[in-house]
Amino acid sequence: MHEEYYLNKMIEGKSENEKKLELMRTINETKERLKIAISNFEYAEDDMIDYYIYQIKANQSKLDFLIKNAKKMGIVFSRSNDISLRMYGINEMVV
Repeated sequence: MHEEYYLNKMIEGKSENEKKLELMRTINETKERLKIAISNFEYAEDDMIDYYIYQIKANQSKLDFLIKNAKKMGIVFSRSNDISLRMYGINEMVV
């Protein structure tokens, strides 16, 4: 519920295309944070293992939430995990 509120506040007052672009940007940032957490976990020792497990789970949950919302907004995900946005009258844009 809190994430949905935050997402709505983040895109409040923006056009539909601006909302989609902002969501795509947030998804890409979250994907990058997830990659970093996984990389850090591979080299973690002792107490830091639990910390990075938490980071991985948190980022994966956020990414799942954002992707679910993106699909509701008409954002299409390609097989290569790039994000494509089909804009009216404009070719697909890959971020």
